[in-house]
Amino acid sequence: MDTPDAAPETGGSTPPHRALHRWAFWGAAVAVIAADQATKTIIRTTMDRGDIWPSDDWPVRIKYVTNTGAAFGVLQDQAAFLIIMAFIGLAAIYVYYRYPPFQHWLATLAIGLMLGGAAGNLIDRVLQGRVTDFIDFPRFPAFNVADSSITVGVAIVLIGYFLLEARKEAPAPADAES
Repeated sequence: MDTPDAAPETGGSTPPHRALHRWAFWGAAVAVIAADQATKTIIRTTMDRGDIWPSDDWPVRIKYVTNTGAAFGVLQDQAAFLIIMAFIGLAAIYVYYRYPPFQHWLATLAIGLMLGGAAGNLIDRVLQGRVTDFIDFPRFPAFNVADSSITVGVAIVLIGYFLLEARKEAPAPADAES
């Protein structure tokens, strides 16, 4: 089976495009985890829960809130269930990385964003007992770097998949004779 980490059957090193896939995946995941945990640590050490900055009516604010549930506050206080689901999600994301629906480094990068985001929130849930959220748009639940990375990763994969499908369904260009 041809996978992103597979070395050529003839021996030797991993081809450059396979190395790019591996670096895109793991690089994105590690960068997201680092950025997510750093920003959450800054929020937790410089603000009190419920603090908002700036306090005026800005379109985007920093608001320190925590969430013991999943997205949009569902499943509040279900830590054990959410931790188990996070591990299942991480495994599914890794399998998706190993067997992607289309071979493109951008898809691999997107899957790495999802892995990093899921891991970032899992780290909070295990170490803090809740997820720290701080990016606040009025009339929308607060979120964090991990949530953003998951959303962007899913969007890239979906757009890539639909573009690939559209290309398959498009009629082949007629050969122009000179």
